[in-house]
Amino acid sequence: MKQIWPYKSLVLLTFIISLSTTAQIDSTWNSKPELNLKGFADVFYVYDFNEPDGSSRQPFLFNHNRHNEFNLNLGLIQFQLQHEKYRAQIGLQTGTYANDNYAAEPGVLKNIFEANVGISLNESNSLWIDAGILPSHIGFESAISVDNPTFTRSLLAENSPYFLAGAKLTYTINPKWEFAGLIVNGWQRIQRLEGNSLPSFGTQVQHTLSDQTVINWSTFIGTDDPDEVRRMRYFNNLYGQFQITESLSLTAGFDLGAQQESKGSSKYDIWLSPIIIGEFQWNERWKSALRIEYYQDKNGVIIPTTTANGFQTTGTSVNVDYQPSQNVMCRIEGRLLQSRDDIFDNNGSSEDTNFFIGTSIAIKFAEKLSK
Repeated sequence: MKQIWPYKSLVLLTFIISLSTTAQIDSTWNSKPELNLKGFADVFYVYDFNEPDGSSRQPFLFNHNRHNEFNLNLGLIQFQLQHEKYRAQIGLQTGTYANDNYAAEPGVLKNIFEANVGISLNESNSLWIDAGILPSHIGFESAISVDNPTFTRSLLAENSPYFLAGAKLTYTINPKWEFAGLIVNGWQRIQRLEGNSLPSFGTQVQHTLSDQTVINWSTFIGTDDPDEVRRMRYFNNLYGQFQITESLSLTAGFDLGAQQESKGSSKYDIWLSPIIIGEFQWNERWKSALRIEYYQDKNGVIIPTTTANGFQTTGTSVNVDYQPSQNVMCRIEGRLLQSRDDIFDNNGSSEDTNFFIGTSIAIKFAEKLSK
């Protein structure tokens, strides 16, 4: 396997270069690109009524995961270069999100939110190749909290990739259909896992039925193990976003994953997670959302526990948002998690229920640096 993959990669690279060099070269390539600066800061406070030992709350949460302290969840500066034929962006980050979610990455890689370059491969700019550290093609929630209907991230979003490192080929057939294929270093990894020679793959199909309805299906095929104990992982994420009325929108999603019990095994450990979120816009400044979710991982593939029934947790949350301007959002959320087993830290002991209230003030801005 180690001898075959370099040749496949060379063929893929040759194909990409061939497409780009045979694309029609015209004066469009010589036009000046646009440079943009973007920034985001999310300052938060969370009080966990379980009063866990220490400041960190739950090992399966990676955003707003501190108890009884004010902190910075994500501070982000992004530079984006936009051109009709090419694009690039680099984002540098800090905060508790970067510390928690990038814990497996060495050194300064923890501070890279994204860093990628893309070029158009055809005259109509409907076919693009992007390579580098990319935002994940999985799910409907972003690490930028103000872009999400709820203040905290859902269980299924927290426990699927936020980012990937590799290459992505995107083909937009028309405004209604978009397809993508990816080859990446692994399940949410910038640096490839030591001892793993197998790249991972992903796909995405997005169908925009109308201005009110979007359906998305994303997949991941690969492994998060070194070669000697390789267990194949297969993952599906399906969601739909529906604008019911001018004020009411719904998002419904479902994750389903399977991983081999052991190398070469025909038996698989399964995990799944359904979710529904309703969002209501009261007026131009006030909105709220209700979330109901469930996450089942009996065998601890994604969320390991030491309990008999593994991770089987239901969640309910309600949030209220105040947005006095396009750049600023103030949020407050109450969230209840209930598990089949005693998995939540409760001041040194464990129990099956966790309730917390969180609030944040976040600011997001964008400026054109050139035209």
